[in-house]
Amino acid sequence: MRKKTQLIHGGIPTDPQTGAVSVPIYQVSTYKQEGVGGHKGFEYSRTGNPTRHALEELIKDLEGGKAGFAFGSGMAAVTAVMMMFNSGDHVILTDDVYGGTYRVMNKVLNRIGIESTFVDTSNLASIEKEIKENTKAIYIETPTNPLLKITDIEGASKIAKEHGLLTIVDNTFSTPYWQNPIELGADIVLHSATKYLGGHSDVVAGLVVVNSDELAEELHFVQNSTGGVLGPQDSWLLIRGIKTLGIRMEEHEKNTKKIVEFLLEHPKVQKVYYPGLEEHPNYEIGKKQVRGFGGMVSFDVGSEENADRLLNSTKYFTLAESLGAVESLISVPARMTHASIPADRRKELGITDGLVRISVGLEDAEDLIEDIDCALKA
Repeated sequence: MRKKTQLIHGGIPTDPQTGAVSVPIYQVSTYKQEGVGGHKGFEYSRTGNPTRHALEELIKDLEGGKAGFAFGSGMAAVTAVMMMFNSGDHVILTDDVYGGTYRVMNKVLNRIGIESTFVDTSNLASIEKEIKENTKAIYIETPTNPLLKITDIEGASKIAKEHGLLTIVDNTFSTPYWQNPIELGADIVLHSATKYLGGHSDVVAGLVVVNSDELAEELHFVQNSTGGVLGPQDSWLLIRGIKTLGIRMEEHEKNTKKIVEFLLEHPKVQKVYYPGLEEHPNYEIGKKQVRGFGGMVSFDVGSEENADRLLNSTKYFTLAESLGAVESLISVPARMTHASIPADRRKELGITDGLVRISVGLEDAEDLIEDIDCALKA
């Protein structure tokens, strides 16, 4: 089954009870049992819900894993995965990682003794140098947020296997339409489904797919025990959003390539970050592991003052957190998505005060280019 077909017919595409071509919203907390333990596969909606189950089966199929899990947010998904580790365990993470992931590792999970080290995973040698006796996993975000660095998933997974570690990949930016980390050796794939998978700025959710029955059993135990599950209405919205993921991702990328060409030629843009550029440091690796480079672009306009002028002058790019929706969004990572990262650390990573991140939507590309052009002239 090819990807666009799988987006629509994967998982549980119809309701087995009624034949409805859209799985219904099972707005229910508990289920009738004929006897103690004699239920029809569902007993309590924290443990399992038919609408959520349909979504979990769909993302499992799209990522090619053994089981899928739906959570109330991307950070709930990240936290649940990390709760499979024990106090004293160590995880290596991509340095240019989403600010919320950095925060939860350094300010929450460290309280229960889960250790973390942030390295440039786009350089595989950097990963090997940080492996310790208590290291249990390598956590990769690729492309990264906001500098769009690329990590060789297959290479990192090989290192992980040599040392008996798990490979965890945040696949939010690429989505399963462009990239499938499990096929490249990853054990666990994460998504902030709030972004491209939902695609319409109307749902907050997180998804996880694992590649083994053992990991599935462990993660279900954590999910059921801690309870950060996705509700049935949001599960239904995600199923609906995923059905159009393919055509949306293709249009996002088509618009983005035109905007990148414009930005590269603009005199007020100092640097453009986009993994689809041939001069991108890991462009050749990206070509091998993705089918498309997506709709995220970052560019540097030199200063916080210039960034503010740009933000205040756009018409079609909405200043807002998040990304991956039909409407184009614009943000300054240093003061928004990555504000939780200390200023000296941001400077070290290259997340400058003049760095602007755009999520290119589905508007007409010429309107978007004119919008940026007018804002840059301001």
